[in-house]
Amino acid sequence: MINSASIRYASILLAAVVMASCSREPQMNTQTTSPTSATAPTAATERDVHSYAVPEEARVTHVSLDLSADFTKKQLSGKATLDLTRAPNATKVVLDTQDLDIHGVTDTDNGGKPLQFTLGSDDKILGRALTVTLGPTTQRITIDYTTNPNAAALQWLDPEQTAGRRHPYLFSQGEAILTRTWIPTQDSPGIRQTYDAHITVPAGLRAVMSAEQLTPDGTPAANGGKRFDFRLTQPIPPYLIALAIGDIAFKSISPRTGVYTEPAVLDAAASEFGDVEKMVQAAESLGGPYRWGRYDVIVLPPSFPFGGMENPRLTFATPTVLAGDRSLTSLVAHELAHSWSGNLVTNATWNDFWLNEGFTVYFERRIMEALYGQYRVAMLEVIGRQDLLDEINRLGATSPDTRLHLDLAGRNPDDGTTNIAYEKGAAFLHVIEAAVGRERFDAWLRGYFDRHAFTSLTTAGFLADLHANLIKGDQPLEQKIRINEWIYQPGLPDNAITPTSTLLAKVDDQLHAFAQGTSATKLDTTNWVTQQWQHLLMNLPPTLTIAQMADLDRAFAFSRQNNSEVLFAWLRLAVRHHYQPAMPALEHFLTSQGRRKFLKPLYEDLMATDWGKPEAKRIYQRARPQYHAVSRMTLDEIVK
Repeated sequence: MINSASIRYASILLAAVVMASCSREPQMNTQTTSPTSATAPTAATERDVHSYAVPEEARVTHVSLDLSADFTKKQLSGKATLDLTRAPNATKVVLDTQDLDIHGVTDTDNGGKPLQFTLGSDDKILGRALTVTLGPTTQRITIDYTTNPNAAALQWLDPEQTAGRRHPYLFSQGEAILTRTWIPTQDSPGIRQTYDAHITVPAGLRAVMSAEQLTPDGTPAANGGKRFDFRLTQPIPPYLIALAIGDIAFKSISPRTGVYTEPAVLDAAASEFGDVEKMVQAAESLGGPYRWGRYDVIVLPPSFPFGGMENPRLTFATPTVLAGDRSLTSLVAHELAHSWSGNLVTNATWNDFWLNEGFTVYFERRIMEALYGQYRVAMLEVIGRQDLLDEINRLGATSPDTRLHLDLAGRNPDDGTTNIAYEKGAAFLHVIEAAVGRERFDAWLRGYFDRHAFTSLTTAGFLADLHANLIKGDQPLEQKIRINEWIYQPGLPDNAITPTSTLLAKVDDQLHAFAQGTSATKLDTTNWVTQQWQHLLMNLPPTLTIAQMADLDRAFAFSRQNNSEVLFAWLRLAVRHHYQPAMPALEHFLTSQGRRKFLKPLYEDLMATDWGKPEAKRIYQRARPQYHAVSRMTLDEIVK
């Protein structure tokens, strides 16, 4: 996810892949067994086990929203009109909902005639199926509904939780299956939909969405509020329908790029993201033309649970990337890369999540290489590999969760959002590139995006394309790459390319000197960048003493660090070694931002120590109301 923005033109998927990968039996126990052998599944065996939808009977193709935001009640209320395609004998459409108050359903094109509907039993992960009985000629239905104040996709912030502290704020986060908590639709990544929206907000606020803005300044609405209109004519998976409402300002970077933030953060954000247009151009040279019109970034309040989210036309980003020196802008490159890998071509089910994230990490690093050189990418790759090995160690080398193609039946799809999808997926693509050469690989990659543009693909569909358009029956090449071992077997295959970095090697020299007794003040850290500091902190000896911690803190002021990545690495050390002078910084960090990537390891580290457990519980009790539901769902299991 965390992950860039998308807007998609309609095109046709391979029919067998689309219908098979997106459909699902009504029974909740429908599932398939993911292969553990070297045999790939057929597309027909893969269904989206995280949706109640039965798209082969009736399928949502367009969503039209007319919603009003009530910050007092913390609710969105209004109507969703759904366009359907239906089989000739279809009598019903099945939708996904969770914690929605459904007031009624009507036949939109037949005089608003009421339609019968039922809500199924509640599943704690999947919510409730909304089954609507269709009339003989029903092609559009309108659902009158209200969201729950605790809808998992929506975070309602009080003014004091924002940068400006004067106005409330709302933002949504739909990935993976949370869109059903604010829009009744078929919430599967394989069921792509266009959408339009009319959003009415209180006076003084502005709405933005992952779509073309038809009324950037809004139009007058009741009670002094404003209505904002949006339209997206390219089909996207529902998790990319996104909304933010607040005191939001805009600053242009180039004719097709810009930044939205609260006014207090606007100049800093615009400066930080000043290379965005260059990133778009670099991405186009690899993936082909940018097909989404504008590419803007909105910096959200600190409680946003991810680094970034690739919502169409409008990447949602955490303020923790505002380091002041553009050293963390690989996150923006990542979200931008999703405009091709993840948004243009999307995983059809959450078992195929690696198709989104593995491709995107690879693509991101190619963008960074074009802008900042191979030396920067080499550091990112070394740190990424270390993160991957740590994740494999955490999960267990033989864990099925270390495969690329997952079996998440009966589980929350968030369980699959680990570094396996990101770093193992990218490493797999690097192996393919090395085997065929960059020129040939790039030609295939460009064709891959063109062939499957605006469609959703299973792992089986990816393999079919790889074999047809790159491998082409070359058995020695396939054996060299070991494709099925990468996708269907656990762990990291031993043909993975080990990344190296000359700049991080210099850090290793300083680590050795420090371990031999050299004071931190004597270490040569001239012109170090973020990734070098991360590498230092991630590789200090486990026998570190409190005196050595204090020496490092005096030399580099880690406990007062403004760079979130460096501070995070330091705080993990501080917890492991119970370095008391860093504890105020730890509490401030845990209570001032809600990025799950940072919160989860720090709370886990605290809960792993006797002294840290009561501290974790105390801090979490204070901070939990400020965290997004995505973070709370993860942290509730850690801080019991």
